[in-house]
Amino acid sequence: MTIALVLYFILALALMGRLLLYGIRPTKTLAWLLAIFTIPVGGMLLYFILGRNRRKNKFYTLKKTKSISKYLNKVHEYYKTIDSDSDIPASIKKHIKLVKLIIKGANFVPTVGNEIIPLKNGAATFEAIFKALETAKKFVHIQYYIFEEGDLAEKFKTILIKKAKEGVEVRLLYDALGSRTLSHTYINSLKAEGIEVFGFLPMKLGRFLSSINYRNHRKIVVVDSVYGFTGGINVADKYISGDPDLGNWYDMHLQLKGTIVNSLQSVFAMDWSFASNSDNLLNTQYFLKHSTSGKTVAQVVAGGPDSEFSAIQQLYFSIINSAKKYVYITNPYIIPGEALKEAMQVAALSGIDIRLLLSTKSDSFLVKWTVRSIFEDLLESGVKIFLFPDGFLHSKVIISDDELTTIGTANLDIRSFEQNYEVNVLMYDKEITTKLKLDFIIDCKKSNQLNYNQFLKRPKIERLKEGLAKVFSPVL
Repeated sequence: MTIALVLYFILALALMGRLLLYGIRPTKTLAWLLAIFTIPVGGMLLYFILGRNRRKNKFYTLKKTKSISKYLNKVHEYYKTIDSDSDIPASIKKHIKLVKLIIKGANFVPTVGNEIIPLKNGAATFEAIFKALETAKKFVHIQYYIFEEGDLAEKFKTILIKKAKEGVEVRLLYDALGSRTLSHTYINSLKAEGIEVFGFLPMKLGRFLSSINYRNHRKIVVVDSVYGFTGGINVADKYISGDPDLGNWYDMHLQLKGTIVNSLQSVFAMDWSFASNSDNLLNTQYFLKHSTSGKTVAQVVAGGPDSEFSAIQQLYFSIINSAKKYVYITNPYIIPGEALKEAMQVAALSGIDIRLLLSTKSDSFLVKWTVRSIFEDLLESGVKIFLFPDGFLHSKVIISDDELTTIGTANLDIRSFEQNYEVNVLMYDKEITTKLKLDFIIDCKKSNQLNYNQFLKRPKIERLKEGLAKVFSPVL
């Protein structure tokens, strides 16, 4: 018994040294130190599952292929000329600091001439995706966090098998945890038709603890590099028929055409390279020159635990800090951390119209009360909070100043910023932003706006739930 205690104490000291060397935030480091030294065995086990800093200890290193090298060279050359190039659109020059931030942090340049259509909710999204899939002649690349068997999955299977028989290359990448209910029967039925299928970070015994907390939350469909789709919508029937507990499931997705699709294809190709251990997608045949007549300037922002910087957190922070008139945020999981919370408070106190729209209902008890634990501070500083009463609002949308819109897979929480692989699209587009602003205002009118003085009178039991949930926020 004494030997076991000594060994435990030595291991705890080693973990303390690791936390002090590689911890990201003091609050998170302190929370883990308390857990390790006050919860015997359990605290240490939780740290191995949830706590390790993958940004300082790279989760994986992508192979430096010629295609990646050429792409990065293009990024750096663009960065050097972006200030002086007379062909650079005015919308880019106006937001030059944000553009450069994303180039440096996420390695994606803005692209021009894109056709982008926001797709509201599941029915419109899957109608557009299936229509695009039917046009495939060369390849189809599909990636989802949740790929759940049901009517939608069967429709995917029918179309994908049909395309594979026509000679189209078909690849499916799913997250092994998010799609854990996907059966071997379904997967094997696709593989039997020549479709390549891989799970991202399968939960194998040897690396279970090191991988379970780092998930691929991206949703991507690329068809011949002509069509691209991304956003918050997974493959699950609840996006069509609703959820028995939460009701209708509301979300936002994007249909992309133009050069921006090549950026989305790059994200898929790098994830595929990691999951399949093959670089076969990192070559020019999967990247097309586009001549669409669209007018949207857009930029992909991808981030993950292997990234040098928290690119999506920096995107959100920059939009809030640079706003002149308003920032409207729709997101189900708003656990922003101190920096983003402070940014929202400072903006609101400075007279910027900061509004948050989220559901009254939540799919997680802990997340619900952790989110609500920051309401009082935000309301006190003038942030307006609206609770949508009908169903579950799963959209991840930020719009600002009738000029900027970002839609994607990333929530406004530490998990999306630090632990998940995410992808967003930032659009420098007045027409799209203005349209989504009107939709946002309509949804706010349907919602219940919180009042600061009334919120202060909430029951003590609710305050207790918020306080208990807030304890876990540094490690969520």
